[in-house]
Amino acid sequence: KEPPTITTQPESVTVFSIEDFVMTCDASGNPAPFRWTKNGEEFDPGVDPELKVTEKVGSFVFYTLSNTVDSLKNYQGKYVCLASNELGTAVSNEPPTQQKEKKVSLKTDEGNSIVLKCNPPQSAMEPIIHWMDWLLHIALSERVMHGTDGNLYFAHVTTEDSRNDYTCNVQYLATRTILAKEPITLTVTPVRRRRPHMMRPTGTHSSYLALRGQSLVLECLVQGPTPKVKWLRKDGELSESRTTKEMFDRRLRFTNISESDNGEYQCIAENTQGKVVHTYTVSVEAPYWVKEPLSQLYAPGETVKLDCHADGIPTPTITWTINGTPLSIDKDPRRVSDDGSLTLKDVNFGDTAIYQCQASNKHGTILTNTNVYVILDPQILTKDGISYEYVEGQKALFECDTFGSPKPKVTESESTSSLLSDPRVNLLTNGGLEILNVTHDDEGLYTCSVENTNMSVSAQLEILRTVVVSPPQDLKVQPGHSATFSCVSSVDPKLSPPFIQWRKNEQKIFESHSDDYTFEGSDLIISNVQQVDEGKYTCQVITDLDMAEASGTLALYRPDPPTLLQITNAKERVVTLSWTPGDEHNSPVIYIVEFEDQEEKSEWEELKRVGGTQQNTRLSLWPYMSYRFRVSAVNEVGKSVPSKPPDKNPKGVRSDSTDPDTLVITWEEMDKRDFNGPDFRYRVMWRRVVGSGPNWNTNYTTSPPLILYDIGDFSRFEIKVQAVNKVGDGPEPNPIVGYSGEDPLEAPEVVGVSLVNSTAIRVTWAPVDKNTVRGNLLGYKGSRAHQHSRRSTELEATWVVETGANEEKKVINDLRPYSHYNLAVTVFNSKGEGPPSETLLFNTNEGPGPPKSLTLDSPSETEITLRWIPPEEPNGVLKGYLLQYHRVKPDDSPMLVETIDDPTVTHLTLKNLDRHSHYRFYLRGRTSAGEGESIKKDGATTLEGPPVNISVSVGESSANFSWVAKKRHRSVNFQIEYLNKNWKKVEKVDSSLPFYQLQGLTPGSHYRMRLSYNNSTFWEDDLDTEGTTEGWFIGLVSAIALLLLILLILCFIKRSKGGKYSKEEGPLDSEARPMKDETFGEYSLEDLEEKRTASQPSLCEESKLCSQDNLDFNGSSAITTEMNLDESLVSQFSRPSDVPGTDLQTTNNVLNNAVTFLD
Repeated sequence: KEPPTITTQPESVTVFSIEDFVMTCDASGNPAPFRWTKNGEEFDPGVDPELKVTEKVGSFVFYTLSNTVDSLKNYQGKYVCLASNELGTAVSNEPPTQQKEKKVSLKTDEGNSIVLKCNPPQSAMEPIIHWMDWLLHIALSERVMHGTDGNLYFAHVTTEDSRNDYTCNVQYLATRTILAKEPITLTVTPVRRRRPHMMRPTGTHSSYLALRGQSLVLECLVQGPTPKVKWLRKDGELSESRTTKEMFDRRLRFTNISESDNGEYQCIAENTQGKVVHTYTVSVEAPYWVKEPLSQLYAPGETVKLDCHADGIPTPTITWTINGTPLSIDKDPRRVSDDGSLTLKDVNFGDTAIYQCQASNKHGTILTNTNVYVILDPQILTKDGISYEYVEGQKALFECDTFGSPKPKVTESESTSSLLSDPRVNLLTNGGLEILNVTHDDEGLYTCSVENTNMSVSAQLEILRTVVVSPPQDLKVQPGHSATFSCVSSVDPKLSPPFIQWRKNEQKIFESHSDDYTFEGSDLIISNVQQVDEGKYTCQVITDLDMAEASGTLALYRPDPPTLLQITNAKERVVTLSWTPGDEHNSPVIYIVEFEDQEEKSEWEELKRVGGTQQNTRLSLWPYMSYRFRVSAVNEVGKSVPSKPPDKNPKGVRSDSTDPDTLVITWEEMDKRDFNGPDFRYRVMWRRVVGSGPNWNTNYTTSPPLILYDIGDFSRFEIKVQAVNKVGDGPEPNPIVGYSGEDPLEAPEVVGVSLVNSTAIRVTWAPVDKNTVRGNLLGYKGSRAHQHSRRSTELEATWVVETGANEEKKVINDLRPYSHYNLAVTVFNSKGEGPPSETLLFNTNEGPGPPKSLTLDSPSETEITLRWIPPEEPNGVLKGYLLQYHRVKPDDSPMLVETIDDPTVTHLTLKNLDRHSHYRFYLRGRTSAGEGESIKKDGATTLEGPPVNISVSVGESSANFSWVAKKRHRSVNFQIEYLNKNWKKVEKVDSSLPFYQLQGLTPGSHYRMRLSYNNSTFWEDDLDTEGTTEGWFIGLVSAIALLLLILLILCFIKRSKGGKYSKEEGPLDSEARPMKDETFGEYSLEDLEEKRTASQPSLCEESKLCSQDNLDFNGSSAITTEMNLDESLVSQFSRPSDVPGTDLQTTNNVLNNAVTFLD
């Protein structure tokens, strides 16, 4: 026996949450009992109903049962623990009186890293840390950041960081509490810079363990002058979906971490002085599901297999419970547990229960619930009285799921039969009902019933609709006036009240404080309209189920372009250009005259500006040019839209009809630059190829497509789409041929099914009348549903096999031996499938299932070893295997066969294979009943050889080699050798590695490198390491010697000349220049062109023709007049002696008309 000793002292705590209030006192010597005092008075936590006491040998703990922090205020105070036995009483330390924090002053040199400690109070609640000065938050950057521990980290300090008010504020959201710590003073002394160093974590390597599905944060805080930080994964790529970078790339956060994130990660920090690298090893260990059992319905007598597989590190243990009670396998021979799976044989209604699969390892436990429901009688699983709500035009789907053994058949009542005569209505194979393009006429009560029973369910269909009754109109207003867009809609009363959203050019509009945009009900009012307000305005009427929208445009009045351009008074190099003004819309205008060279097809150039009151002007021209003129009218708003009809039609006109009795005409929308005028629309024309005569049906729309109803199934139409605007029509389009929607009517008749083997059948059917296809017959579809004795059809997958249009029989492979199947055949076209044929039942012969797995390995370039696991379902006594294989290319490669008579063999090596080919392997088990299902695998032999794409990066004393392994090549060892004075070898390198670093080289040296494999060199190169040697000194001495030699030679030459110099010749007389032969009084075309070029600058100086502001001619319209001048007249033209100027105000928006001069 020993006297008591306090081993765990009660700790002082600041309470921010109920979890914070825990008082612990441990003592040696088996004390009994423990006693407590609060503020010097006896305190018994065991009698307080708000406190919970946990007392063990040598330990006493009490904590609160309260749910609110406010109730804990009664427990504030100083607590002392007393532990007693017969040898004495031990007393815990007296808690210290809380002292006011002392002010902290720190000094450091510029460039150093430093950490300002926050030291928030310990709490179960995670606080939020704010570092501030007296008023503002401390600005965070790549250099200054918060740590996850609440401290403020400086990668390096600057003199600007000196201040006396760094304050840590600790915020607890749940209690709405903020604690301000004492301000910290930081003084920075200027010094020189330094390379980066790790601050947190320290050292070069750290390891982290994470549980699957949790979050993990890797932190990389570096000191030094603003280093750049980057993250990389050494063994792969960073996951973009699960990793994010925070705090200026100083943190790497993993969310929902998984086993694929196992590996090594690096943080690399670098500045101008150097770099530092820290490596993080991340390990993910926790149980997780690989396969979970599914909740299903079963018929009596079936065998139920619940597959439950989990993985993790270490491998988890699987246990089963039923309704929460541990499952006893021994007491019921019908229950078998094997490798985590639970099998229930010959189930009955008593096996209906909830089964729990539990996977556990040292890191935790995961659990999944599975419902097993054994049903005796046929059931309709869909609830009765469901109400379906659809928006007009949508596709409606009614569910009618059934279950039973055999599968219940959904029948059609008399009313349903009349319903199915509508081509929009389809009865689905699973009992559901589909209605396409629903309307208000489809509303009502629908009933689904099961054949030979009185079971039925009903469903109500409601059709809702939202439309824009009065859409926004296209508006034109004067600048400074107001514009109002109206949007009147009709909303079904069953829908929620609509929300009106206005958009301008697809961007949302909000009511502005400046009152430029205001809303009155569903109207949008734009006040003081300016040029920036032009655009497309869309009204969206939004409900909880649908949306309707309509659009209108807003434009400002611009002047109409001049018309009827004419040229008169053509005299040598001067002409008169006149025009008829367009509507100015009460806005003053000016006219800009432009020209282009017809032969060179140059850009339009401004020639002259004319006042708005003039209707003609005289123009001076250059000779030997073909002119084209245009005149533009411009006001303060800008230029008008070119006034001419569209010069092209839309492309891609076609019929995209899929639904029956409809014709969908669509096309590619034209670019707005091709509209060529206001009120642009598409004129859509169509007519039947046969029976309608020459008359075209016409409709107008502003965008594709145009949908026509009640048009007939698969009818042939001629279609045209023409572009038109307010001025006129575009070119006459050529018609194309399209078809209305298709809808097959008739089901094919299945003649018979014959068994080919245990996994294949041959199906034969009678072709349908092609007139009932109502479309292009694309072929037939055979659908088969697997109905194994262990599982009903409802729960098995359905396979579909397609055939050609002219086929009447088909072999269906890859069936499961010893199984039951249903088969149905349908006809299909581009619209979809027609009604199915009568369902035909058949059974496949006995035969083994496929091998459980098949893997390939290649020991050499001409050999492949196949390894497999025997079938899980042999369905008899396994007698061996049949292996078939062939080359993947060419397609007609012969099938090779290997027969294995020993059923215990689980591997086979094939030799003498083609090293350049890929093979496809089929492996089947064999029993006395025949061959079973096959397992398929593609593969090829692996090749030998060294890597390629060798690249080298060189440092001062090392060289980094990287390479790429060839496709299909196995890993090999190759040799790296290098020569300085003698050849040296390094250890052999594995080609599976991504790179290799050769170290120990001499700085500033030359090396010869080579890589060899099997004593054969496959790469060789020279390289020089970085650094300096004594060579620079030899070069410097040589340069100085050469310079001295040159100086001596120059001195010798000067002495030999004696200072004599020749007399300088005077400049040539400017009038004494020689003349070209045979050119007196003549000018060539080159001379003329030279004069034009030389005189051009003066033209630019005297006018604004060359002004950049006057070159905006895009989109301008023009009316063109052509005029021919006699060649003799043009040949006498010379450059204009002057170009008239103008004082009219410049504008960037022009209207264009044109006149052409042709020589």
